[in-house]
Amino acid sequence: MVVNSLVEDELVVTAAQQKKGRGQHGARWQSQAGKGLACSLFKRFDRFLIKDQFLLNMQVSLSVLEALQDLGIPKVAVKWPNDIMSHGQKLAGILIENQIKGNYIDSSIIGIGLNVNETSFDELPQATSLKLVSGNTFSVEEVLQKVAKSVFSTLKALHASNFELIRKKYHENLFRKDKISVFETPAGTQKNGIIQGVTLQGKLLIAHEDEAVIEYDLKEIKLLL
Repeated sequence: MVVNSLVEDELVVTAAQQKKGRGQHGARWQSQAGKGLACSLFKRFDRFLIKDQFLLNMQVSLSVLEALQDLGIPKVAVKWPNDIMSHGQKLAGILIENQIKGNYIDSSIIGIGLNVNETSFDELPQATSLKLVSGNTFSVEEVLQKVAKSVFSTLKALHASNFELIRKKYHENLFRKDKISVFETPAGTQKNGIIQGVTLQGKLLIAHEDEAVIEYDLKEIKLLL
């Protein structure tokens, strides 16, 4: 995707309703009119290396998570690579598209779909909303302002951030970390494993029975439960 150089930094675009949203692995995302938040946040960077792009994923995920914690949302966690969960169900999905110049990320479009006041989800049994997990009704506009402020404020200092500290914080909030979970390979094979963490390149580290810790890329493994 090519972004015009005149596009204003920290631009926020919202959709009133989203019926055909997309996420990781081709997942669907729905946003009910007036109840959910579907937005894109545009951010420019100054010489941010491509090789460090998963740092961006981690920081955005943590920023959204912290915004939800400030709203009083309980039991929030990051499901690799960047879904936001509460009580084991999905609250939000994040999809980041980067615009590249040479060896650097010039800018990013950060798409966020967040369930706010929905109370039912067609064919999406693993989904939940801020209202369902908290019992409160929220202003979608206020949630947007909270999330956008959190994301932009942390990304301003991203170039000077300590990668290992961000990775450590990501690990502390990583869904199913250090618990026996079930995973599925692209071939449909299921196997147990324990999430150990992620690499700085964004690969998931899983310890399987009688095997060493294995690194998995996005399309190589899927967490089932």
